[in-house]
Amino acid sequence: MPRSEPTSPRAPAATVAIAGASGFVGRALTRALAPTHDVIALARSAGGHDEREGVVWRACDLFNLRAAESALEGAEVAVYLVHSMMPSARLTQGRFDDLDLICADNFARAAAKNGVRHIVYLGGLLPAAEDELSRHLESRFEVERTLAAHGVPVTTLRAGLIIGAGGSSFDMMARLVGRLPFMLGPSWTRSLSQPIALDDAVALLEAAITRPELAGRAYDIAGPDVVSYADMLRMTGAAQGKRTRVLTLPIRTVKLSLLWVSVITGASQALVRPLVESLRHDMVAGDGLELQRLVGLEAQPLRDALEQAVRDEKARAGRAAARARPRAASARDRRVCSVQRLRVRDGRDATSVAEEYVAWLPRFMRPLLRVTVDEARTCRFYLWPLRGALLELTFSNDRSSRDRQLFYVTGGSLLGASEGARPRLEFREVLGGAYVLAAIHDFVPRLPWYVYKYTQAQVHLFVMRGFARHLAQEIDAVAPA
Repeated sequence: MPRSEPTSPRAPAATVAIAGASGFVGRALTRALAPTHDVIALARSAGGHDEREGVVWRACDLFNLRAAESALEGAEVAVYLVHSMMPSARLTQGRFDDLDLICADNFARAAAKNGVRHIVYLGGLLPAAEDELSRHLESRFEVERTLAAHGVPVTTLRAGLIIGAGGSSFDMMARLVGRLPFMLGPSWTRSLSQPIALDDAVALLEAAITRPELAGRAYDIAGPDVVSYADMLRMTGAAQGKRTRVLTLPIRTVKLSLLWVSVITGASQALVRPLVESLRHDMVAGDGLELQRLVGLEAQPLRDALEQAVRDEKARAGRAAARARPRAASARDRRVCSVQRLRVRDGRDATSVAEEYVAWLPRFMRPLLRVTVDEARTCRFYLWPLRGALLELTFSNDRSSRDRQLFYVTGGSLLGASEGARPRLEFREVLGGAYVLAAIHDFVPRLPWYVYKYTQAQVHLFVMRGFARHLAQEIDAVAPA
């Protein structure tokens, strides 16, 4: 559904911030909104993007609440298109779904602080049996709930595969059929999907942005065709002018699928795994496409969407090759991100968990390390018999609240230079208080990287797993017999 450039002067309808504006859907939505809206395009870096009237690029690290608050200044509507399946730090300890939760929670908090009146989120279709969701789909649903947890109304659009050049799912299919004229597929290739064209998804996002009365609901969006993944692979081959044969075998093994998809397509296993795990579900719209009927959208047939994506991919590949530049290494390449999800008993909040942590830590670390905690909750770690602190954690009253407790890493012989970033440890409530996330961000070690990776990093993971067990014992102690 192509958009034409207006011939009259722009008259902005609203200021819209788009998190994930440099991504597959984000780029298309930014182009579509620019003629009629003021767009704040959020990405990890503000430079190197196509300049367009009505679009201002802002750098935004969504793992940093202060950065998210600054990035959303002036926004009236906020669109969330971010998924954290790929690690953003050199060493990431934690599952992608926990990383997703932190980013979504920061975005929702920042939206509430800035008076954003409406959030629009592009999530994933949910199968009928919601108690058996893959981690990937469960993460999409958790993000949906988290975005609504701080008072800003949310409109959720749930989509399956979005067909368009640059999309990770389409790219993997295109590479598979481009390199393998014959495939032996596992049983998940019989699962059903209801893809939607990129242009149609963008049109529906636009509709949700301009209609805040839709907030508070989730809408399934999809194209008119329900097909198996095997048929979709054949149709993708046909769009490339090739004949693709797919023989489905009666086996369902994630490990084998992960291996051959990753090897053939060249995509990382971190990206492929959550997508492959979701393929056991039938991803079919279940609400009768209410939003599409409401706005009068007649979605493109899958065959047309695939042919358009193939044409666009050829043009996109040429442009990407021309713009490719080597990236210089920096201290940011040595950052650490470590996130652990802690299950907590009823009545616990982030404040009580943080207080329990600083009380428990000196006992747990003895006799390996000596840990001191003063009245201001400043924690210092010492290695017997050395006098200087290995690390120092300083509690931040100004940036802490009942549901989020923040400690800055302010010193110690193990802390390296961080180029302006403030390394920190935080405890935050998520998912209605059922869990607290313990997270370290922007820590740069002073130790040589490989020494750090196999010593200090492993000690931190050992400590947080021990604390998780400690909190789990509380739950077991109060559980009914």
